[in-house]
Amino acid sequence: MAPTEVNWDHQIPLPKLSPFHAKVAVALVALLCFINSYDGDFVFDDSEAIVNNKDLNPATPLNNIWRNDFWGSNLSSNNSHKSYRPLTVLTFRLNYLMAGGLHPVGFHVLNIGLHSLISALMIDMFSILIGGLAYDGNGNRLNHAPKASLLAGLLFAAHPVHTESVAGIVGRADLLCALFFQLSFLTYCKAFRGGRESEEKFSIHWIAVSLLLCAAAMLCKEQGITVLGVNAAFDVLLICNVNVYELSQRLFLRRKAEDVSERVRTGLLIRLALLAMGGASLLYARWKIMGTGPPAFTEVDNPASFAENVFLRIVNYNYYYSLNAWVLLCPWWLCFDWSMGCVPLIKSAFDWRTAWLLLLWCFLIGLISQALCSQDSQRRRTLTLGLVLLVVPFLPACNIFFRVGFVIAERVLYLSSAGYCLLLAYALGHCCGRWSRRKGLLRASLLALLCVYVARCALRSHQWRSEQSLFTSALSVCPLNAKVHYNVGKNLADRGNTSAAIKYYREAVRLHPTYVHAMNNLGNILKERNELVEAEELLAKAVLIQPDFAAAWMNLGIVQNSLKKFKEAEQSYWNAIQFRKKYPDCYYNLGRLYADLNRHLDALNAWRNATVLKPDHSLAWNNMVILLDNTGNLAQAEAIGREALKLLPNDHTIMFSLANVLGKLQKYKESEGFFLQALRINPNAASCHGNLAVLYHRWGKLELAKKHYELSLKLDPEAAGTRDNYNMLRRKLDQLYRTTPP
Repeated sequence: MAPTEVNWDHQIPLPKLSPFHAKVAVALVALLCFINSYDGDFVFDDSEAIVNNKDLNPATPLNNIWRNDFWGSNLSSNNSHKSYRPLTVLTFRLNYLMAGGLHPVGFHVLNIGLHSLISALMIDMFSILIGGLAYDGNGNRLNHAPKASLLAGLLFAAHPVHTESVAGIVGRADLLCALFFQLSFLTYCKAFRGGRESEEKFSIHWIAVSLLLCAAAMLCKEQGITVLGVNAAFDVLLICNVNVYELSQRLFLRRKAEDVSERVRTGLLIRLALLAMGGASLLYARWKIMGTGPPAFTEVDNPASFAENVFLRIVNYNYYYSLNAWVLLCPWWLCFDWSMGCVPLIKSAFDWRTAWLLLLWCFLIGLISQALCSQDSQRRRTLTLGLVLLVVPFLPACNIFFRVGFVIAERVLYLSSAGYCLLLAYALGHCCGRWSRRKGLLRASLLALLCVYVARCALRSHQWRSEQSLFTSALSVCPLNAKVHYNVGKNLADRGNTSAAIKYYREAVRLHPTYVHAMNNLGNILKERNELVEAEELLAKAVLIQPDFAAAWMNLGIVQNSLKKFKEAEQSYWNAIQFRKKYPDCYYNLGRLYADLNRHLDALNAWRNATVLKPDHSLAWNNMVILLDNTGNLAQAEAIGREALKLLPNDHTIMFSLANVLGKLQKYKESEGFFLQALRINPNAASCHGNLAVLYHRWGKLELAKKHYELSLKLDPEAAGTRDNYNMLRRKLDQLYRTTPP
């Protein structure tokens, strides 16, 4: 077992707290940083992963979460993102069940609680990685670096880069993964409770439990498997106290086998073999679950991975690494999305930005040389384990093993930031040792750093409370990001400000001329504003760029229908259905086209298809009833109306249409019942009052007819037909009053 003295720990200007009080302090700081996000909305990716994810609904079979990806799509589908995180989805489902629906407060509170718990447990991890693994006579683990572990824990709890993982509900995957990552590491440490001689005497059972917890971490997020690398490094460097540099020198100089075997014990080889077999088994299982292979990402998601020149691809990857390092070092420059031009590609070795990656590697090489070659064994161990904790969890996101679907993602730095905080605590501790005469200044500097972190967390988590503030905050960080402008525009359009939305959609298309989703949404707004020619041009361009964009084909059909280009509109609708077989809204719009062309049978068939695909498609049901009514097929209209109300018993529009049909069939009592029921649901429907008045007029209930004509005209004074009928009724009533004897 490695020596455990940490001679610089006492120099850190922090109080020496008991393990319990240290954890409480760190948890409270974590809570303080993110508490203002507790009542935020569902934002950004929450819409797809939570709001639109049917796997959260208790009515959906629980087995579905084991067959579908994180977003609710079947893993076997080519459109699946392949993110297999069933345990994370299970916690979302429990939130839904406990709250009785999609109420974001419960989701946010659990995220904040998880971050506080993880931050508290980091005290244990940091104390082991910095001070070593040692026990007293009663078997209680000793903390030989109480101040250093507290400082690293406080830095981790308050680091602003965690905001996306904590304030964004989909960040639950990173939080749960980190929790099981910690538990797997701490459980692996329990295998060595025997003290120094435990290098050879260790518990297989605890290692097996550690592997199970690693599997749980992986079922929360794929990054969880990297704990095996951290466990292996901990075993080599801290349990066996192997000097990696010295060992490599011995191997390189071909020293005798017994010299090498002194450093590499049988127990270590067994444990590393167990970790390797466990990791290989988990990777194989994950590959089998993935089904059709890795997900397909587009160039806009990760442009560097599509660069044809291998040298430039490597340069851009390294530039991404330097940006991730900068986000850790100076977490003021934060953005919810870094794709679509946010980070322009480096296309030449003479680009000034290459200086950043050179600076990064100079710093890393210097740090690695200190970690491997220092004469101070405690420094070697701490720096090496800090680098391992920084780099290993980041490996799945580094584009080396497979292409990832992002440029930079702050959430993937959640675990890596623990390594950064450990290294930062080590650096600050040594500064305190060198400048011990200025403890007051150092204490004030540490306090100021933590206050800046807390303030930045509070500001950033406030921005994550709503999509409006989140999206607009990104405009100053990534003004060249087309997706940022798209999301700002979409948010404005959803809130009814279409004029402002047009500006941002146009900017998104300008920045990214092939951004088909921006074209589609802009075309929709222009369609609603009756700017049909430009709308048609945009939508036609969108489907030319992406021929399988079903929604754009449907919207193009709607515009062409409005322009009286009926043949082109019909073809556009069928193109949409070709690319999306189950498309009820498209069948509905196709039915409207056929109705305009008096192709009544085709219209009814299209609307029937819409209701088969979506049984609660109210507009399709209602249009069938109205068309059959207008064409004199009253019996069939009645049957369709009654069928619709079985599925939609509270739909007042269908009640209204069915009541009209029943009135024409002289089923006055039933017709009256449906009119009155519709008015109970929607009492301010002028047309319903007017048609009920017509029914009473026909039925001979003239006073009731007069009452509902007046109510209808009060709600809609411009209804000429109603006013004519009302005047006719008044003349009839006047005539009756004159002929009736007093």
